Amino acid sequence: MKFIKLAITAVALACAAVPAYAQTTLQDILSNGVLKVGTTGDWNPMTMKDPATNSYTGYDIDVMTELAKDLDVKLEFVATDWKTLVSGVVSGKYHMTGSASISPARAKAAGYSNSYFSLATVPLTLKKNEGKFNDWADLDKPDVTVAATLGTTQEKQVKQFFPNAAHKIVEAPARDFQEVLAGRADAHITSNVEAYKLVAKYPQMMVVPVSSPKAPTPIAMLLPQADQVWINYVNTWIRLKTERGFFDALGKKWQLSN
Repeated sequence: MKFIKLAITAVALACAAVPAYAQTTLQDILSNGVLKVGTTGDWNPMTMKDPATNSYTGYDIDVMTELAKDLDVKLEFVATDWKTLVSGVVSGKYHMTGSASISPARAKAAGYSNSYFSLATVPLTLKKNEGKFNDWADLDKPDVTVAATLGTTQEKQVKQFFPNAAHKIVEAPARDFQEVLAGRADAHITSNVEAYKLVAKYPQMMVVPVSSPKAPTPIAMLLPQADQVWINYVNTWIRLKTERGFFDALGKKWQLSN
């Protein structure tokens, strides 16, 4: 009898040691009928916010709309920025994020879904600099300023790729490419997904004709790290949608290059 009591106590203590949210995020979504997604609204073509209507469009927005539809719940986008993207998931401000680069630093605090596409990093500059910057080494000089946005993967890459250059780190809602347009930086780096959208929008910009992009990186959704039930559900959903061609069709719609 004493052994049984001890066993029951041990089980109770083990259960108490498991964070409550780790088993209840999916149920919380289903019970409340709302999926909360953190999104920055400043990454074309992934997530773009229209200030006039306070609405979002983009690849991520279509992905999350489809996920909410399959969950049979309402979708609520929660405005965030890159420097607080991870902390919003950790604190429970939202249930997940849209697309984010997979990085060891982020994985220390948050979980990731399986990846559904990849991107790589390229530098951009003004067309007037054509011929001046032709490869990565041309930007890694003391008289060159390279911009990045605080909290993004590119912030760390700028320091890694260009140790000899000056670094201009701006905080959202400012964006690194705006520093280039304004002449406060010579170049900035971004994903190949966003790069050609920026060039199409700002004809005075160009992609530096580097020999090859750097840092090919898988993209996935950020999720609560300890919530394996929720992670399993999202991964199952991604696998099913991949098999049915959803991500391929969406990539073509938004002209993503994998």
